[in-house]
Amino acid sequence: MNDIINAIILGIVEGFTEFLPISSTGHLILVNNFIGFTGSFARMFDVVIQLGAILAVVIYFWKRLIPFGNSKPAAEKAATWTLWWKTLVGVIPALIIGGTLGKYVEDKLFNPYVVSVALLIGGILILWIERHPPISKINTVSDLSFKTAFFIGLIQCLAMIPGTSRSAATIIGAILLGSSRIVAVEFSFFLAIPTMVAATGYSILKSGLHLSSREVFLTGIGFFVSFLVAWVVIAAFMKFISHKSFKPFGYYRIILGAIVLIFYLFIH
Repeated sequence: MNDIINAIILGIVEGFTEFLPISSTGHLILVNNFIGFTGSFARMFDVVIQLGAILAVVIYFWKRLIPFGNSKPAAEKAATWTLWWKTLVGVIPALIIGGTLGKYVEDKLFNPYVVSVALLIGGILILWIERHPPISKINTVSDLSFKTAFFIGLIQCLAMIPGTSRSAATIIGAILLGSSRIVAVEFSFFLAIPTMVAATGYSILKSGLHLSSREVFLTGIGFFVSFLVAWVVIAAFMKFISHKSFKPFGYYRIILGAIVLIFYLFIH
């Protein structure tokens, strides 16, 4: 029963944090250490349940992401295909760098100390950008060039460091490259789809084919819970960014990072 509760808890954590700039991987590492859920299955579980959150993106943005259907004008279909091509261009750096350094990063950097420092640095950077906002020149996703999409994808690779946050890296990167905050968040959502599909496929190829029926069941629970929670969070986040700043996330990162660092340096 405990492992089912753990799967539900981790699904909630993943769904809640995947698209907020606070690092889902960092939170999962911290929670995993707290509940004692570690090892190869835990690492695979954490990656696969992220796909549940990604599915929520596909459902939420279904009309914009699906280029088929008689009710969709030809111009909209063309725009959708262009969006997918930009997204695929953006994921190229992650496929190359992640495939090359992923195992090393996982072995050396997946620990609370790295997470806490990355949370602190990311929080400070978010607050700095909010106080010195760049001029927005890209006000719709259609205005994003393929070159900009590639550089956003390159910046996304910083999220390989746990605690950095894939969402934070892509949103901050897009804003620094001239995107409005809404465009930055939307493209971060879209870029997450191929990125996490690739990461999940890689993780399953490494260990998923050897899962027991119990492990498959637990992964399914985490996947489903992550999907439901992420769906709610995406809708709320899109409303939030339309009239609020990212400052609360910056303060949250700094406070959490400081607490974790103090705990593991002086208490644990």
